[in-house]
Amino acid sequence: MIKEAMAADWLGSVVSINCGESLGVYQGRVSAVDQTSQTISLTRPFHNGVKCLVPEVTFRAGDIMELKILEIPGPGDNGQCGDFQHNDLGISSIGYQGGASQNGTGKLLKKPASSAPQNIPRRTDMKSQDVAISPQQQQCSKSYMDRHMESLSQSKGFRRRHNSWSSSSRHPNQVTPKKSGVKNGPMKNKDDECFGDDIEEIPDTDFDFEGNLALFDKAAVFEEIETYERKSGTRSRGTPNEKSARYRHDENILESEPIVYRRITVPQASKEFCTDSGLVVPSISYELHKKLLSVAEKHGLTLERRLEMTGVCASQMALSLLGGPNRLNPKNIHQRPTVALLCGPHVKGAQGISCGRHLSNHDVDVILFLPNFVKMLESITNELTLFGKTHGQQVSSVKDLPDTPVDLVINCLDCHENAYLRDQPWYKAAVDWANRNRAPVLSLDPPVSDAEQGIDAKWSLSLGLPLGLGERAGRLYLCDIGIPQKVFQEVGINYHSPFGCKFVIPLHST
Repeated sequence: MIKEAMAADWLGSVVSINCGESLGVYQGRVSAVDQTSQTISLTRPFHNGVKCLVPEVTFRAGDIMELKILEIPGPGDNGQCGDFQHNDLGISSIGYQGGASQNGTGKLLKKPASSAPQNIPRRTDMKSQDVAISPQQQQCSKSYMDRHMESLSQSKGFRRRHNSWSSSSRHPNQVTPKKSGVKNGPMKNKDDECFGDDIEEIPDTDFDFEGNLALFDKAAVFEEIETYERKSGTRSRGTPNEKSARYRHDENILESEPIVYRRITVPQASKEFCTDSGLVVPSISYELHKKLLSVAEKHGLTLERRLEMTGVCASQMALSLLGGPNRLNPKNIHQRPTVALLCGPHVKGAQGISCGRHLSNHDVDVILFLPNFVKMLESITNELTLFGKTHGQQVSSVKDLPDTPVDLVINCLDCHENAYLRDQPWYKAAVDWANRNRAPVLSLDPPVSDAEQGIDAKWSLSLGLPLGLGERAGRLYLCDIGIPQKVFQEVGINYHSPFGCKFVIPLHST
């Protein structure tokens, strides 16, 4: 009973508790001392100079390495004083140091204290005043703390007690200052409820960032996190070559079998390309390409069907190169693009005429260049008849081509077989005009040899499977002209479509 009465005498004292490097230093006002559980509680605590988020902290004796009394409650306070200020924590009048031994018990060492009376400043809620402590009271305090801390040092552990932060958590003896004045009285009372904390509780000293950062053991925390993730089976931090838990909209979540990237095999490939998804597309020779088209025509894929499919794919690619929906918009009629088609008297020229017809149907100004010949191929005659029903313009002389740069030049002059066309005057004149015009060039099904190409292309479009094109072909694209899979197998090509949901895909050099 006597011990409980003496413990109650220390309620309201401002103390500083050093718990070592791991827990740091806490300061606060003593709110409870429990003899049974060997604990001491601080209200409105500060941790390493920063105000804690919880209203009360409880310590066990085993964690206390040093305890300093910063302020003793004066007569009439009954151990329950107002909230202390952070500036009071810098005053050290009576101190006690204790060190915990390895077996968990601690022995307290009394720190020398001055026997002369000391004036210890303290703050109440209303104003600051000085309280003088007599030597007899200091001696009595030290004797009781010696006995009490020896009993507290026999236990270990550290725990925090979280209390709800509300108006009911204030001590009954705590006095709330009232503002004077009659005007705006109710409004000021509401301000007190919302902003009632004393402004003097703001720390006067600068925060020690280096000291606070030194208390954080980064390596130990990361090691603890990785150990927990390994035990729980979750993904560890920084593990290389590990599949991300998030998937894109085009990724399959459940994969039944591994992905095979080499789905096309040919008898002999001079070059290999890859698609955006990583599929390998080998090149074929012109002889194998010619054989493939011959077998496809035997099974019903006629020249007219191939011309129409090639014209659709080429016009679709040209529309995207011209700006797509941003350029070809009903609101931009005054900015209609202009395309120059340079065609020769062969099947490739018929493919270019088919492309020009589709472009003209999509509000593109098309100027078709085709030299005059006495006898034309039937496919060219048919395509010219359809092209004549559009708003496109046909010219037979280079002089009739625009002098100003156009938006796009589609080159269909070269042929895989008739190399003698390169010596014709109309061919040389068309090549000179294209090089002077400085417009980007799309080459449609160009020949394999760079020497047979008179115009350097920025893009090239191959049909079905790519040929081993050179550097003058520019960036290579591949279009699907509708050749069935079994037709590829008949000519010795193991084929699986690399196009996916598209009919024109880009190819990249491996």
